[in-house]
Amino acid sequence: MFARGPRRRRPVMRAAVVGGAGYMAGKKAAAGKQAEAEQNARIDQLEQQQAPAPPPAAPTPPAPPAAGETDTIAQLKQLADLHSAGALSDEEFAAAKAKILG
Repeated sequence: MFARGPRRRRPVMRAAVVGGAGYMAGKKAAAGKQAEAEQNARIDQLEQQQAPAPPPAAPTPPAPPAAGETDTIAQLKQLADLHSAGALSDEEFAAAKAKILG
């Protein structure tokens, strides 16, 4: 009778030990995967913070004046120089200026 009792208990105890060990191994693997996922998330966040900012857009240059405006400005400057040099009187300067702006 002694031989029957311990034989029956061993398979049940063995199954409990193996099942418990399997449960603990699975639990540890799940915790490792979760820790790895958290670490990857932190790395991704740091990489995004350290990414170089896009270069600022270049300012657009002002539109060049039309050809007629450039000629008018140049002629007015030339008249002003002649007037300040004394080559043109006030009346001649006003008349030439009115003609250019005309």
